[in-house]
Formats: sequence, structure tokens, C-alpha cells
Amino acid sequence: MRALTFSEYGSANVLEVTDVPEPHAGPGRIRVAVRASGLTPADCHLRSGRFRDLAPLRLPHTLGMDAAGVVDEVGAEVTGVRPGDEVFGIVDVAELGGANAEFAVLAVWAPKPDALSWEQAGGAAGNVETATRALDRLKVGTGTTLLIEGAAGGVGTVAVQLAAARGATVIGTAGAHNHAFVAGLGAAPTTYGPGLAERVTALAPDGVDAVLDCAGSGSLPDLVDLAGSPDRVVTIADMNAAKHGVHRTRSAGPGADPQAVEGLAVAADLARQGRFTVPVAAAFTIENAAAAHRLSETGHAKGKIVLTI
Repeated sequence: MRALTFSEYGSANVLEVTDVPEPHAGPGRIRVAVRASGLTPADCHLRSGRFRDLAPLRLPHTLGMDAAGVVDEVGAEVTGVRPGDEVFGIVDVAELGGANAEFAVLAVWAPKPDALSWEQAGGAAGNVETATRALDRLKVGTGTTLLIEGAAGGVGTVAVQLAAARGATVIGTAGAHNHAFVAGLGAAPTTYGPGLAERVTALAPDGVDAVLDCAGSGSLPDLVDLAGSPDRVVTIADMNAAKHGVHRTRSAGPGADPQAVEGLAVAADLARQGRFTVPVAAAFTIENAAAAHRLSETGHAKGKIVLTI
């Protein structure tokens, strides 16, 4: 089968589409014929070698954490799904990839709602799980005032909608050109950077209860001050979180949090109600994955970057 792989660490130029053996669904797993698959910043970090000490890989490595497609194999002990069903989901995170390919084995999945296109569903699962895990950690619910740093990105756009659906009041930081976009998702927009505390106070005079950092831009000291305590801040992106007493949530490796797999079904149900979508920044064919990686590395993609197979 065709798969997006790299055989050495480096820039996006090391990516290539190669023929690799097809995976098959073992116990508790399903295999899908992939229609679309997501690209995350973690994929770029794995490819560049930034994570080589934290997550050593056997090269060549197939990238991709989440995908949407049509079920064509069902492993032992799996119920409630059959060949021909349309689903979206996540590969085994311990394997650090494998979804940017013609076939992918999913460890977690949910039925694909008709309200989401293949591209939207293909980029949904990883961000939904990440956002849900962070919101659970922060105990976001009715009455919570939540600040999301980086609300226009892949995880941020999902987190805004899921938090609002829980009954939270959401403030989201983004560049001024993205304010209308963020407001349309359900957050009160404001600009990141110097003066953030004053701008947030104007929007939330009683303060914020929790902060989710999706940007990893070095703003944690200011975010901790706004929240009043480091235990009210969670980051998904700042590798220096521990220096500030902040928890960096991740679903694999030492200190990982339990996966919030229930979030997939919640997001699918909200999509059916017209209360959840996945903004797609751009969709590239797998053959043009290098361009997709370069866009991701700018840090300015508005929503999710997706690869079509």
C-alpha cells in the first residue's frame, strides 16, 4: 500500500510516498480504507528528529495519528461495527503513527457523522481527544470561564466548541485577522501578546477559572498569573511547562494522561446537532505532504491540515 514515510530525520524534503506492507486488524482493532488523515505538529516534530530522544522510531516510519475511512477489517472481540461502516478514529498512540496511508488500523473510533466531510472527519479524532483530555483535566463545565491561548489552531478550534458545549464561557486568543473566525466558533476573541492580562480582564472582570495553552509560544508565566495558580493551567504544546509548575498533557510516554476516548462520540453527536465542526485550514494529497508539513511549521494554519489518500 502507499504510505507517507521518512527514512531519515530532517526537513519536509525527507518525506516520500512509498509502498509498505498492509497492516491488519488484531484483537480489539479495526482497519479502514483511509479517505483522509490528519497532520499534527507532532508529526512534524517526529519527522524533524525533535522527539528522537523522547520517542525513538524504527525507520522508515509511517506518519499520521488519526484518520477517517471505510471499515474493511474487524478484529476479534470488536462489536458494534462491521465492514462498510464509515468511521473516524485514532491509531494506537504507542505506535506513534501509521494513519497517513491507504489503510490504517484504528484503536479508538466512532461513527462518522454525515455532517462532517471526509476531510473534516479525517482531521477530527486526534484534536477531539486532545481537547477533551485537557478540558477534563481542567474540569471545564457549566459556569467555567476558560481562556484558550491559540484558539484558531487545530486543537484550539475544537476546544472552543467542546468547552462552549459544556456550558463554559470561552475567551480565545488569536491574531486580529482571525477574530471573526474565533467568534464564530463560540469564543470571545482577543489578541495574544503584551497586554493580554488587561484585555482578558476587560472581557472577564471576575477573572478566568482555567487556561488551556494550545500555542506553546512561551506565554505560560502570563497565563499562570491570569489563572491565579499553575494547577489551573494546562498546556499541550509548551515543552518547558514543568519549569512553571504547569501540567503538559499528552497521551503517550512517561507521565501521560489517560486518553479521553469518549470525546469522539460526544463530538460526533454535537456534529449531528449542528453544534460542532472541524475547520480545515487546507487539504493536500498525500503526494504533496511536504507542502502540508511546511504549512504546519509556520504555526499559522487556521484550523486543521489534512491529507487525502
